[in-house]
Amino acid sequence: MEDRNVLPVIPMQKFRKLRVKIDRKLYRLRNLVERCFNKLKNARRVATRYDKTAESFLGFIDVTSIRLWLRHLST
Repeated sequence: MEDRNVLPVIPMQKFRKLRVKIDRKLYRLRNLVERCFNKLKNARRVATRYDKTAESFLGFIDVTSIRLWLRHLST
């Protein structure tokens, strides 16, 4: 990872002898993005990509994102 200038984001397992420091803020952001993608993929139409054109696919992602956002606001 050092040769390619890659920053570790996922924490190492506790039993590893060689520990690498991670950026906790970057890990939280990565986790947030992964959870968002997981929720988007719960919409079957997004996961299987029924839409033929990129415009209609991105439009449905927008609609699904708005639904998730409204659901989040109502809780």
